Amino acid sequence: MTLRIYNTLNRKKEIFKPVKQGRVGMYVCGPTVYDSCHIGHARSIITFDVIVRYLKAKGYDVTHVRNFTDIDDKIINRANELGMDTRVLADKYIKEFYEDMDALNVERATIEPRATDHIDQIIKVIKRLIEKGIAYRIDNDVYYAVESFKGYGKLSGRKLKDMEAGARVEIDKRKHNPFDFALWKSSKPGEPAWDSPWGKGRPGWHIECSAMSIEYLGETFDIHGGGKDLIFPHHENEIAQSEGAFEKPFVNYWIHNGFVNINKEKMSKSLGNFLMIKDIIKKYNPEAVRLFLLSSHYRSPIDFTDQALYEVSSGLDRIYSLLDRVEKQVGDRSDNDNILQNTFWEQFCLAMDDDFNTALGIGILYDAVKNANRLLDDNKSLSEDAIKTVLSYRADIYKMTGILGIITKSPEAYFAGKKSLGLEEKSIDPEIIEKMIKDRADARKAKDWSKADQIRKELAEMNIIIEDRSEGTVWKVKN
Repeated sequence: MTLRIYNTLNRKKEIFKPVKQGRVGMYVCGPTVYDSCHIGHARSIITFDVIVRYLKAKGYDVTHVRNFTDIDDKIINRANELGMDTRVLADKYIKEFYEDMDALNVERATIEPRATDHIDQIIKVIKRLIEKGIAYRIDNDVYYAVESFKGYGKLSGRKLKDMEAGARVEIDKRKHNPFDFALWKSSKPGEPAWDSPWGKGRPGWHIECSAMSIEYLGETFDIHGGGKDLIFPHHENEIAQSEGAFEKPFVNYWIHNGFVNINKEKMSKSLGNFLMIKDIIKKYNPEAVRLFLLSSHYRSPIDFTDQALYEVSSGLDRIYSLLDRVEKQVGDRSDNDNILQNTFWEQFCLAMDDDFNTALGIGILYDAVKNANRLLDDNKSLSEDAIKTVLSYRADIYKMTGILGIITKSPEAYFAGKKSLGLEEKSIDPEIIEKMIKDRADARKAKDWSKADQIRKELAEMNIIIEDRSEGTVWKVKN
């Protein structure tokens, strides 16, 4: 199976060929740590977390670099508002970032550098750009001259002559071109500052990623990723800096994820619809949030709604329910040497090889769950062949969910937690439910179908869903 990746740079899917055989270098832009992370951050980080997991499953040795921007105007302004040191502020939100990502089962990157720990590397690249005549100094500031780089605009598809300076571009009449961008900013009174050949100051936003990615991955590496909002100007400027300084291709494959909308509206602070991760995971199971964010292809927009999360939560329940059934009806026979060929896993890999299509992969996962349930329904007394087939489905399910980063608990622990939370929210005594289910079972045994139906109806009114299985009746709280 050959992996194909949609490359933003060339606007098409391309066969993946790493710089070094068997190894992958990937840099993903991390958060600017001046505030809590929102659902948009979660989508980007989870997208690349899954990409790393899959590349590793294919046998690649992956070096994943994800940075923290821990100094910029937003951080300085927020620290001033709170009367806090910028380093303390950054530390606070980096700690919160890890709490959010741990809840969402995001694996740590191989290297997680901070911009402020790489000032020497940043200065080295800036000096190189000045020496080549493609950066210039004005007072104690240093700017990149975009007109000196012939390929400027190749990532975003923009042309300098057609662009107008606006919200994403800093206006400064001293610049040679409105789109020239700061590599080094001279310090203002009270701001954090570092020594440099151009006086005390701090790095611009774009240069930090060029310097850190080259430091850890080399002057040319395999994959650079981030949200679509970073294509211009951030990633465009990274290319100009890096290729201008080293005169070789910077990145071979550019991957960008789509936006998260909220109830069909663009997420924006002006609309007041920024959903913070820490608030979302109080309302929804973090695994359901993760599954939701992977339920559309990463390049497509995705609409966050309560209904969408309800549907995904139900899907998560189905997976755990199937695993619970297998555990109860088949037992722990994962060491069985005669497990059949993993056909669903192969289909899942075909989906992932087509530009990491998790949406299609999740559909294949649900097919495996459906087929396993059907086999368990049709075989009250499972034959040895049926057991082998069920075990192969379960093996596939665990391999697929391992890539997706879900199903991190045992079915027993998952449903116990779900029941506890649901019953607490609805103030329902579980002993009452157990008695009602027993009364219903007795009524069914006595062929008193009217009473059994009435009890089911009463349970439904209490938001309790029951499921009659060959091994007995199980119940759960409706999402």
